Amino acid sequence: MTGDDRPTVPPVRLPAEAELARDALASPLLSRAARLARWAGEGVRVGAGGELSDESLERAAGHLGLEGEDGLADAERAWDTALDTGLLEIREDGGDGGDGGAGDGTAAPGEELSLLTKGAPADVLDIWRDGLEAALADAAAPALEDLLGELGAEGEDGRIDPDSLDLDALDWDPEEEADFLDGALGNLYALTATDPAVTDGAMVPLPVLAASMVAPEDMEHPTDSVLEDVSTAMVRLDEQFRMLEPIGIVDYRPVDEALIEEADGGEPDGLGAPDDSGGPDEEDLTRYGMVRLTPLGLYGVRQRLLEAGVHAPAVGDLAQESAEELLAALPGHGEEAARHEIELWLARRAPLEAARELLAAARGDDRDAPRRRLACQQALSITGAEAEPALREVLDDGHLGGLARVWLSERGFFDVPAPSEEMVFWLTVDTLAAQLATEEGGDDSEELRELVRGLVDQHSGFFDKAWRVDHPATGEVLEAMSRVHPDRKAAKDARKAAYRARSRG
Repeated sequence: MTGDDRPTVPPVRLPAEAELARDALASPLLSRAARLARWAGEGVRVGAGGELSDESLERAAGHLGLEGEDGLADAERAWDTALDTGLLEIREDGGDGGDGGAGDGTAAPGEELSLLTKGAPADVLDIWRDGLEAALADAAAPALEDLLGELGAEGEDGRIDPDSLDLDALDWDPEEEADFLDGALGNLYALTATDPAVTDGAMVPLPVLAASMVAPEDMEHPTDSVLEDVSTAMVRLDEQFRMLEPIGIVDYRPVDEALIEEADGGEPDGLGAPDDSGGPDEEDLTRYGMVRLTPLGLYGVRQRLLEAGVHAPAVGDLAQESAEELLAALPGHGEEAARHEIELWLARRAPLEAARELLAAARGDDRDAPRRRLACQQALSITGAEAEPALREVLDDGHLGGLARVWLSERGFFDVPAPSEEMVFWLTVDTLAAQLATEEGGDDSEELRELVRGLVDQHSGFFDKAWRVDHPATGEVLEAMSRVHPDRKAAKDARKAAYRARSRG
């Protein structure tokens, strides 16, 4: 919860700035840009827009150890990146440069270049982010040859004919293309934050990411039309991720060239993405491309989300905040992220005082209180025996006595008083209320169904007693139990109990 109407994404774990800065310096595109900026100290003549002559571009490629047409293209991208990031500047002096070539100016190292070696990690990351923005713009734009071809700009002699330009025929919307790429990176970010496998470094199949962009969420079996849309999205993403990998934002395993050749021969609009009819095995799926955000990419996407007004927390943001703020935020964390957040919070506090703060913050009868208590249990599970006095202090507390008994018993402490039946039922309702609040707006989970079945099976006459529980959520909990319990008689008893609880209220 953010206390405002901003969109919110799950928290992510990020390396320290110094580690991210090292990754930025090692990214191929920024590394090459820096080498060319130092090379330009020799004096390189450039055109009006800072572009290199053919001869100078070949020299630049040779300086980087790059060969062939691809090498020239990579060198040109590195040169443009050096200009975009301020590693290079153009001096319009109108004279001959040190390389003997004619041009409209001379390239020279920019002020930003020294920051790569003498600046703070934050300075390096700022420069890298400028490079990232330029790379994203390039990835979202069509190739110049394709653009001119669509515009009908090429005459019979192969030269551009301005009179033949047809802008209305251009099938490219810059804003839509940028939004598509942002959406793909946003979905990758969310997967990295919420999927334990992806969090640990697993790659996401390109068909899965493409489907998340274009397929309806509730579609169990994709139609031919949806599969075609997925295939088209894969083509776009394959081209874009190939361009983005050198800036270090993604690790990308491209689509198998053989598939592209097959598509060029028989499926001009796509790659023929696998459907679920036969369930492609893992090896086949990798042929369609695999991608993941790097830690540097996670940082870069998060910065862009923050600039767009999205609440994008990072694990560790709560380390200095109050227990109230910690418990309010934890339900939005994944299991691993929550554990690390708690560990960082506890590391700044004495164990006994931390436990007392958590317990005090867990009290309350408001709607969010059950989730706070569940988060409190999660946080206390990490504390050691030093917290024992704090738990014994709340044994008689109606809100906290039940969870205190659980904590003490699980750690094998003696002299733990048995809970009253009233306390057992209150804790049961509170736990179910927290689970319901966690799943609010979604389908009832199997975890909730199992919990309900287990509670009813363990307590004979459960509903005859549960409706009397003095908890604000008793009626809501019993109504939910009637919805998820598979036994028709138990479901009916739960509905009656819910009615009685609400009538009593």
